[in-house]
Amino acid sequence: MHRESSLPGRPTPLPDIPERHVVLGSSMHGPWPEGTEVMTVAMGCFWGAERIFWQLPGVVTTAAGYQGGRTPNPTYREVCTGRTGHTESVLVAYDRARTDPEQLLKAFWENHDPTTADRQGNDIGTQYRSAIYWTTAEQEEAARATAAAFGEVLARAGHGPIVTELLPAAEAGPFYYAEEAHQQYLHKNPGGYCNHGPNGYTCPVGLVSQDQLPAQTSIAPPD
Repeated sequence: MHRESSLPGRPTPLPDIPERHVVLGSSMHGPWPEGTEVMTVAMGCFWGAERIFWQLPGVVTTAAGYQGGRTPNPTYREVCTGRTGHTESVLVAYDRARTDPEQLLKAFWENHDPTTADRQGNDIGTQYRSAIYWTTAEQEEAARATAAAFGEVLARAGHGPIVTELLPAAEAGPFYYAEEAHQQYLHKNPGGYCNHGPNGYTCPVGLVSQDQLPAQTSIAPPD
């Protein structure tokens, strides 16, 4: 997409972004306790992706948002046009003394299909592409190593190559928080749409391939 076709966005954050995580009770914006590190991941619709990470040990907070594009402070509707360039992303702030990037990326790789460009299940569009945006050298090392290792697992099972976007957060651009309705969506709406679930393969820190094919839950997405 040419930059001239991008939506203009707005100079200030969206007005209804909450301060605190309704499940964890922590600040979604920081400052966080000493030793907290931040990584952003994208793996399709951010509703199910965020729930995966707020349940993991050592996670301080999570937030749904938009990253990897050009439009400043976009809205959900704008991102869904494909004209902002953003992914639907999840910010993961974690306590490095209690977990590490490999453990977080294990959940990332095991719960979506990283071989489909701009698509997860019935969700199609550039905003649904798979991505990892790191902020530390350790995160970069883990992202590249686990991508290579998990790619071998998938190749042995007959799947195509991993197409996950791997970038430093500084290059991907700012993380823009999504609207209040999207934050911790599946906690507020327990029966809400989610297409995330085990894909049938054990991730880079284990590397034990399984016989099952990727098994995404197929439920019609919202309008």
